[in-house]
Amino acid sequence: MNEQRRKFLKNSGKGLLSLSALSAIPFAGWSRELLEAEPKLFFKISLAEWSLHRTLFSGKLTNLDFPAKAKNDFGIHAVEYVNQFFKDKARDEAYLKELKTRTSDLGVTNVLIMIDGEGPLAEIDDKKRTQAIENHYKWVEAAKFLGCHSIRVNARTSSKDPKEAKTAAVDGLSRLTEFAEPYGINIIVENHGGFSSNGQWLSSVMKQVNKPTCGTLPDFGNFCIRRGPEGCAEEYDRYKGVAELMPYAKGVSAKTNAFKENGDEVNMDYMRLMKIVKDAGYTGHVGIESESKIDEDKAVMLTKALLIKVGKALS
Repeated sequence: MNEQRRKFLKNSGKGLLSLSALSAIPFAGWSRELLEAEPKLFFKISLAEWSLHRTLFSGKLTNLDFPAKAKNDFGIHAVEYVNQFFKDKARDEAYLKELKTRTSDLGVTNVLIMIDGEGPLAEIDDKKRTQAIENHYKWVEAAKFLGCHSIRVNARTSSKDPKEAKTAAVDGLSRLTEFAEPYGINIIVENHGGFSSNGQWLSSVMKQVNKPTCGTLPDFGNFCIRRGPEGCAEEYDRYKGVAELMPYAKGVSAKTNAFKENGDEVNMDYMRLMKIVKDAGYTGHVGIESESKIDEDKAVMLTKALLIKVGKALS
């Protein structure tokens, strides 16, 4: 990448947030300066790439351009990647070098990579579980190269027995964590459906793995244990679940699905959730991950404004 382009990436939109995104902020007195400054909070704000999944899948945005958009359009200086958007690039040295150079030039921190589609780490079939573990190796290496602290994985299984699934999950996560330890990369599990959305089950898995570099990524919204034809048929209490997962948290996912007129989340008490996060002593990144059906840029800014409002009240 030539020097002229580097200067463009570094300075394009510097100090400016998207006017279309800002127009979505419903709070009286919310200003461009306030949203850019991110007043001193007990946590740091990052942007999960999934918040822009429709834009990415449409081809209007690429993974390489995601960090610049995070900084220039939203004033966010830390990013969380989703491997779906550069699935064939885990061992592409030129691609990873370009991505790392861009984030370095922008002053954007690479926080983690969310890994999907590489196999279930809690699979009860030994061969399939081993293959899934080995499929994640390349992402550990890519995360290390990019300067991330973690990869997010899934503890999925074909088992219907929670004890059997737990045994497999402990084995899969322990072995992957052992591989990742020399790289300085954490293996963190998200509540992401099935047994993993049961906070008690996942926290018991963490307790048994008992490794400092294996932890959780509590997601405020992913507590559906079983889905039915009309949506979630069995849901775990989100506040109980977040409280159970926070002792092991090395990241937090601030999920939003819909907003009230005053900017609060329709289905979640963010003040209560973020107080649980604070009471756990967590001071790391809280990643914006909106799945709202409204314009994605506006949803990101609404979530950021909500985090700042709640964060200021709790700080």
